[in-house]
Order: sequence, then structure tokens, then C-alpha cells
Amino acid sequence: MQNRLFVACKPQGISSNRFLGQIKRKYGVKKAGFSGTLDPFAQGVLIIAFGQFTKLFRFLNKKKKSYKATLWLGASSPTLDSEKIECIQEILPFAQDSLDIIAKSLQGEITYLPPKYCAKKVDGTRAYKLARNDVDFALQKITSTIFDCKILHYMHPFLTFEITISEGGYIRSIGQIIAQKFGFDGALTYLERLSEGNFVYEDEKPLNPLDFLEIKDNVYKADMQDIKLGRKLNAQDFTCSEDGFYKIVSHDELAIVQIEDFSVQYILNKVKLC
Repeated sequence: MQNRLFVACKPQGISSNRFLGQIKRKYGVKKAGFSGTLDPFAQGVLIIAFGQFTKLFRFLNKKKKSYKATLWLGASSPTLDSEKIECIQEILPFAQDSLDIIAKSLQGEITYLPPKYCAKKVDGTRAYKLARNDVDFALQKITSTIFDCKILHYMHPFLTFEITISEGGYIRSIGQIIAQKFGFDGALTYLERLSEGNFVYEDEKPLNPLDFLEIKDNVYKADMQDIKLGRKLNAQDFTCSEDGFYKIVSHDELAIVQIEDFSVQYILNKVKLC
């Protein structure tokens, strides 16, 4: 079990780091990592890798992420979730048509501020740490692409929706935007990540990383021992010598190289696939 890639389901109320510690103890491994931090408040899909596979995170195809969330309309919270509810406004129910119209209006590019209680770094410190210590700071706006947003259930004042968004999106902020379109504040009471790209939870079954790498294949026409031994490579010895990242698979090993201006650089080498 030296190298392994799989999807775990992080429970609510625990940090991603602490959950990773539980996974390491469960499988008896020392080197492990995860991609795409989930807040303690959130639960769901967390991509886990052991051994050399931890080096593959940056190349995995996980650009679109899907979430299910429940929004409490009229609830105000600086964390934009149920952790620090400060005020609750009594509001009248909304018509289903207006809910669907607002959900549809979100599709496309949207620019907004991340929640102050998030893992973004400000001068080297996590934003949520600054916020919890009442430090005054500002975050830069970000732009996300919302591919789909639909209402699943509405039991006033709770609205459950499903959203598919580009990597790096903040669903707590999106929930606040939805609430503000109704003219009120809002806070999430539930958040679950359903998928990251094609990664979904399937009882932690081992995955073949080759099925998820977002890199083109290439063929090395010279002696494959050159790659196996980490020798200097020439771009003209590849089937494709255009600039870019490429994967080369030989038997049970994977190498990733970058070709730039006919110069070849190893990004990863001798990664055991089984």
C-alpha cells in the first residue's frame, strides 16, 4: 500500500488535517496527503494519496466541484455558517418561481469576496486565524465560474441547493449572495462536497491515477533506460516536442516531463503505479 489514490468522505466537525491523521492510522502509513481542504463545518469528498502519489495532486483533473448546501435565510453570521449566528430575521416565505430564477441567475462567471473565516493566507497567516483574533484585514475578490445551480428543497426559511463551481470557489460566500438576492443575510447550516471532477466517494476504493491525470501522453523514441535512470533527455527524441507537460508510462512506472523551448525537465520520475 505504498502508493495509493482514493476518495475518502470527511465527516462534519473535524479539520481535514485531523481527518488525514485518522486515515494514516487506519491504513498504517506515514506519508499521505489530501487535495482540496474542507472546513471543519463541511463534509464529503476528500481526495487522499499515499506515498509517491501525493506528488500528483497538481496534475489531477478536478476543476469542477459539486456541492450540496442548506442555507438559512435571514440568519446573520460572520463565519457565513451556523457556527456564530448573531441575529435571525423573521421573513415571509418566497415563491418557488423566484427561487428558481435566482438560482439560474448565478450561472456563469461571478466575482465576490471569500469569507473572512477561510484558509486563504494574508501575509503568511490563515485568514480564519486573523478573524478569530479580531485582526482587521481585507481579502481580494476572486472570480469563479458557476456551471450549474439548482434548488433541491425549500422548507422556509431553509433552502437546499446543489451547485457545480470551478476550483477554488467558496460556497459559504455563494450562499450569502443567494440570500442577498432575496434582500436578507443568510448562513449555511449544512455543506457537503459531492465530487471533484470525476472523483466521487466509493468506499475508499483504490483509483488508477492515469484515469485522472490532466496531462497528454507522449512517447520517448530513444532508450527508455534514459528515463528510468534519470538521464538528460532531448526534446527531439519525443514524438511530440511542443511545449507542455507530458506523461510517459513504461511498464509499471510513470514519469512526467516538461518540454519548454526544446529543453526537457523532469517533473516526476520513477513513480510506481502498482
